[in-house]
Amino acid sequence: MSNRAGDAGALWGGRFEGGPAESVAALSRSIHFDWRLASYDIAGTRAHIKALHSAGYLTVPELEKLDKSLVQLLSRIEDGSFSAKPADEDVHSALERGLIEIAGAELGGKVRAGRSRNDQIATLIRTYLLDEANHLESLVLQLIQVLTDRAEENLAVAMPGRTHFQHAQPVSLAHHLLAHAWPLSRDLERLSEWRKRASLSPYGAGALAGSTLGLDPHLVAKELGLSGPTQNSMDATASRDVVAEFAFICTMIGINLSRFSEEIIIWATAEFDFIKLDDAYSTGSSIMPQKKNPDVAELARGKSGRLIGNLTGLLATLKALPLSYNRDLQEDKEPVFDTVDTLSILLPAFTGMVATMTFNKNRLELLAPAGFSLATDVAEWLVKQKVPFRDAHEITGQLVSYCEKNGLELHQVPDNEMANISKKLTPEVRDVLSVSGSIKARSGAGGTALPRVIEQISSLRKLVAKGVN
Repeated sequence: MSNRAGDAGALWGGRFEGGPAESVAALSRSIHFDWRLASYDIAGTRAHIKALHSAGYLTVPELEKLDKSLVQLLSRIEDGSFSAKPADEDVHSALERGLIEIAGAELGGKVRAGRSRNDQIATLIRTYLLDEANHLESLVLQLIQVLTDRAEENLAVAMPGRTHFQHAQPVSLAHHLLAHAWPLSRDLERLSEWRKRASLSPYGAGALAGSTLGLDPHLVAKELGLSGPTQNSMDATASRDVVAEFAFICTMIGINLSRFSEEIIIWATAEFDFIKLDDAYSTGSSIMPQKKNPDVAELARGKSGRLIGNLTGLLATLKALPLSYNRDLQEDKEPVFDTVDTLSILLPAFTGMVATMTFNKNRLELLAPAGFSLATDVAEWLVKQKVPFRDAHEITGQLVSYCEKNGLELHQVPDNEMANISKKLTPEVRDVLSVSGSIKARSGAGGTALPRVIEQISSLRKLVAKGVN
């Protein structure tokens, strides 16, 4: 008869007469990806043994020996003298094996009391993601700082603003750059709100219904730096909405990078010639010697799709799971691990690209008034002359039509021709037919006028100075 549960590192098996088929064992293993949680598992165990001691299940000498053994185990992991074996099912079984090697089977065997792998892993993924959230937040803040710096460098530069990717109205380059910083700031707000939900500890939920041993979950939560225990033991072990929410926020970060990437790729073309990418953040072609490719931006655009896939796969895994724990939940980790790794690599490269690219200011300002982008200024000038906007819109449209037929820009139309279009178009309308005047006039909240842009810069600098929460 098998006594698998008596083997060091084996977490189950007493009621089984034999071990699992090798194909089942291979399918069940998660050690190849969850080993990155080892330090978090040890931190959880150190907190758990304090709860065991507090409840009277460990003496002071036992607690001290176990804690020293866990510290020693962590040191061995860090120096490489202890590592997971292919036969280890998961990080929990591997670490129990390591603890028993140091502390002995009798004392090491006491640690598992009052907890399950279900509440363990539900806690570990939270503590891991909380740390990674801090790291990613610092990377996003660096990008916001660079965008703010680049905006401040280009306060006086005008460029074409677009809707439907057609020329719409002139804006300042600074205003445009800051429009990419604000979505990232909202991603940081989402992370801040997410932390409140992620900072609850499932430890003490056991397999699903809690424990009869009287362990204090508040003690464990405090030791782990969490705000308290989860409210429902079944929900604690069965839910991964905290993981999915984290994946969503990361996906939004990737999407926001991708949107800017699309513009950068276009801006770098010969047709646009808005920017030049630094050599350190560009690549060449294996066959075309002249090429300078925007690979960082293209990879950001491509990897956003990868992040979307990770989120979608995770949501599909969660969508039909009954209460409480199901082994499907083993699939929650690889997508979010890949998401963390992807953004950790992508954000520094993207930030470097933005920090080092140069703007063709002459080209940007040349095209700022193109495409009759001052037409709205004409219509709004007419409104200020007490012309109903419906009529102002019609008159301005006729002026644009005249310009198109005669190959003229708005400011090139003679006074007499303007009067022929409408007597409302007096020579004074020329006061608004300048890019600088158009930008200056848009001084409402959030507008592109210089005072409003400076306010944005100030707000973003305060955000960056505040740093990681």
